[in-house]
Amino acid sequence: MKKKGFKMPTSFTILFLLTGIVALLTFVIPAGQYEYVNGTPVAGTYKVVASNTQGLWDILMAPIKGFSSAIDIILFVLVLGGCLGVLFETRAIDASLSKITGRLKGREKVIIPVIMTICAFGGTTYGMAEETIAFYPIILPVLLAAGYDVVTGIMVIFLGAGIGIAGGIINPFSVGIGSNLAGISLGDGIFVRFALFLTYLIFAIAFTMRYAERVRKDPKKSIVYDIKDVTESKFRKDSSEVLEFDSKRKRVMTVFITMFVIMIISIIPWADKFNIYIFEDFHNLLMSSKIIKALIGFSKPLGTWHFSEMTMLFMVGAALIGKLYGYEEKKIVSLFVAGAKDILSVALILGVAKGLSVVMKNGLIIDTILNYGEGVLLNLKAEIFPAITYLLYIPVSLLIPSSSGLQTATIPILAPLGDFMGISREYVVMACQAGAETMNFISPTQAVLMGALTLTNVPYERWLKHIIPFFVGIIVITITILTISNML
Repeated sequence: MKKKGFKMPTSFTILFLLTGIVALLTFVIPAGQYEYVNGTPVAGTYKVVASNTQGLWDILMAPIKGFSSAIDIILFVLVLGGCLGVLFETRAIDASLSKITGRLKGREKVIIPVIMTICAFGGTTYGMAEETIAFYPIILPVLLAAGYDVVTGIMVIFLGAGIGIAGGIINPFSVGIGSNLAGISLGDGIFVRFALFLTYLIFAIAFTMRYAERVRKDPKKSIVYDIKDVTESKFRKDSSEVLEFDSKRKRVMTVFITMFVIMIISIIPWADKFNIYIFEDFHNLLMSSKIIKALIGFSKPLGTWHFSEMTMLFMVGAALIGKLYGYEEKKIVSLFVAGAKDILSVALILGVAKGLSVVMKNGLIIDTILNYGEGVLLNLKAEIFPAITYLLYIPVSLLIPSSSGLQTATIPILAPLGDFMGISREYVVMACQAGAETMNFISPTQAVLMGALTLTNVPYERWLKHIIPFFVGIIVITITILTISNML
């Protein structure tokens, strides 16, 4: 009888087991509390208090309490998923890629930076990952015809989206959730994240084009040259569907991009950071008119929006996209519900992960752990704290592969630790999102990577050997930017 190999449990199971372990720790770790000022623990104020151990009932109730305390994030995630469900049905993104790829025939060198930038934009705005699998039949035939190989195609699409996620400027599934848990605005640290994103993108394009040109000049330089027939068989026949980027899809893409522009403007704390009050003044001017106030009724000026306002934005956007494409009301609702269903696992894992911190908080051991961490940090230079946090997240992300779950489970502890060092909390958020995605470039449990390798018949061990220099480069870039920007 064949023995069954070990299978890694799902993120749900791991988080629930961790919740049980944390509950047991409340019987071992002394309870304690800090004094807090505006949500920040004050160093040196820790004191031991009466214990409040967590039992089986508390473990079972933890995810339920987690859902109730994270309802604003969960609702936003579901609505964004619904909006993406309507958008993807229009295939506007696929059609725009087909249009761009067609326009660049004969200038294939340009395809690499252009497509990588588009994929990176998708990653940095809404965490585009699984959706990229649909791009391979569109892009690979063009790259192969130009003399490149399938590995070039994987790098263009997978690395493009990956560096967008790692340097997520406004990705709601990573930096959005992390910022909320850290008690900061989504706009905090946005310019450092932009620097990370831009540096990642330049490095990824250079790394990809260097390999691609070597293969084009000498096909034997391809890491899959000996299995070329196997890797290219399904893409040499250009069976990719040609989608027309018609006026309806153009309108859809205009609305989609506009939503993210509004989102960016709305979450940057302009007044607090730069003393620019134009958005608040504009808001007050609009509200001075009773008619405009009745028609629009902005409750908050741009620059002060949070999850509730962004949820509204994408709910309206979903309806608008559906209508512009010509869908009937019933179909829009059906697609919205299906899109929310596709993202339901992310919403559920947020509740389960939040339950972990609920047990720690109710068991009064979070501050005890922070107190221990405060002692450890005494011998650590503040300048390198973000880099150390980033390096810590890389292996931890193997244990909790869900970036949303990883943020929810760890930031309530690591963000306050940064307070003791005088480090802004946005650096912990950046370290988490970058660390989780860094591991995904090489992780054999990363579904999108393994899906791409399976689709193209590229052996994992060859990919691993090829991509290690890129993996190391991303680590060096991240540590450098986080450290320098923190020092500045």
